Amino acid sequence: MSTLKRKLRRGTKRASDAIVGALAIGLLRALRVVTPDTLANAGGRFMRTIGPLLRENNIARAQLTAAFPEKSPADIETILAGVWDNLGRMGAEFAHLDRLWDFDPENPNKNSRIQLNDADIERFRTLLNDGKPALVFAAHLANWELPAICAATYKLDSAVLYRRPNIKKLNDWITETRAATMGELISTSLDAPMKISQALERGAHVGMLVDQYYMRGVEVTFFGRKTRANPLIARLAQHFDCPIHGTRIVRLPGNRFRAELTDEIKPVRDADGKVDIAATMQKIMTVIEGWVREHPEQWLWLHRRWRPEDDKR
Repeated sequence: MSTLKRKLRRGTKRASDAIVGALAIGLLRALRVVTPDTLANAGGRFMRTIGPLLRENNIARAQLTAAFPEKSPADIETILAGVWDNLGRMGAEFAHLDRLWDFDPENPNKNSRIQLNDADIERFRTLLNDGKPALVFAAHLANWELPAICAATYKLDSAVLYRRPNIKKLNDWITETRAATMGELISTSLDAPMKISQALERGAHVGMLVDQYYMRGVEVTFFGRKTRANPLIARLAQHFDCPIHGTRIVRLPGNRFRAELTDEIKPVRDADGKVDIAATMQKIMTVIEGWVREHPEQWLWLHRRWRPEDDKR
């Protein structure tokens, strides 16, 4: 009887997921008839209204207060409103990802939704033409999907590590539609390390988000507090001896963005010249902390970045 119940539950869940996936895909397709700016503005307004009612608002407020003890409660609430606004815009922009990147490197002065300065353009051209693999880290800032679109737009051989949705139908649709604008997509499954290794061996540029809490990660300090970070990018740098760069998107007024790419970030090495995994991750997290301090309203404060057990270590 218990086996039958489990089968029934699995069947019910599959049917439910299929319905939810179909509705989500239908909604995304329908939203494409609305212009990107109109949709982003509406998404921002919606989440500024709904977000403060959600449990995650308390998580974000507590973390912001701890990270910025010098800020007043009013300042914290202003940042929180910006966090929800950014998330709403990000969600709305998801329906138009293939339409957002309009920067023309041959005509950089053309009025565009995307801004890049000359130094960032030159760094990107170096990545594009040096024939070497590279590792590129990013954080959940502004619209964090755009760097991958940039790489694919200019034919940079790239692979992006992503966490796939639990709903298969939605994951299949995202994989199919994103692959056309983002290059190779590697889901965080058991065979991800093998696929990443294959990408680096062919000379690809592998991108990944590295700012979320990772239970089995190495200890780092972020905003003066202990937390844990996924060491994958440092381990890959150690194994493949390839350069590391950071990239971020900054949201600007008028539904515009600025894209940035750092100079090479040298991994920290020990006395024997071997990459120090923990110290390298600390160096990367310090870069990300600097980004977040510049635009705290554009970072995803809604997930638990710090855990009480890490303070006791």
